[in-house]
Amino acid sequence: MDQINNHPLYKVHSIDSAMDSLWNFYKQKFLSLFVISFFMGLVLQYLSTIVNINDIQSITTLDEMMLKVREYMWPMLIISVVSLLFTTILHYYIIYNPLDPEINIFRSAMLSLRYFVLYMIIMVFLVIAASFALFLGLLLVVIGVLFAAIYVMTIYLFILPVLMVEGPSIANTISRTVTLAHRNFWPNIGWTAVFVVILLVITTLFSGLILLPFTGKFFQAFTNPGEASSLIEITTKPLYLVLSALLSAITMPLLPIFACILYFNGRAREEKKSENSLLSY
Repeated sequence: MDQINNHPLYKVHSIDSAMDSLWNFYKQKFLSLFVISFFMGLVLQYLSTIVNINDIQSITTLDEMMLKVREYMWPMLIISVVSLLFTTILHYYIIYNPLDPEINIFRSAMLSLRYFVLYMIIMVFLVIAASFALFLGLLLVVIGVLFAAIYVMTIYLFILPVLMVEGPSIANTISRTVTLAHRNFWPNIGWTAVFVVILLVITTLFSGLILLPFTGKFFQAFTNPGEASSLIEITTKPLYLVLSALLSAITMPLLPIFACILYFNGRAREEKKSENSLLSY
């Protein structure tokens, strides 16, 4: 397999080159990423139908709420684990397929498993740290919460690339993630904020298109509030599941591509700094 610095996303980026690289890589790998993400999205959408939101809305007492929490705890845990597994596979494919075409999605699924358990453990630590960061953000009201959320997102984006490229070590992954995220701190935060805004805009636009076939249900719910529960039933219909999976197929690859850009930018900057230091001597 070629060296990691031969990866097409591996270079020192500016905000413009980062977005250009994201778009060019996305276009080049669109078909394979779309098919892979569509299958993953379809599985996740199907699993989400296990949780009946109508049952939750009908809850009137705390005891009923606790029973429903216990009832849906395992289904929600399964959905979360499957989602993390798909994220791991997609990251591995995006990192290593450009370096070795023999690393297809099936080999990526097998080879990425060695990182999966470590990834889940690190995510537990991240959730704890994120809860603390968001609590501090609440003390500064809206701006503080938004900054804390973007900060946690930035940290999260480095985790899998560091884990997969620099070795399956929890301690090294946490250390390197924090180091790379803070070494180019404000650009990393700014790029992540721009990316999140772009992703939200794309998701909102396509979500509107997905709901077009169900416009009649929306008008019916607005004219007759008693029919509002029918809106939730839409999410269990096969057409909605397929359309939602199509949306996932379009947006899901963007996150790991951007994560790789952030990581490779940090690595390339380290390499350039080391070369400049050697030349100065």
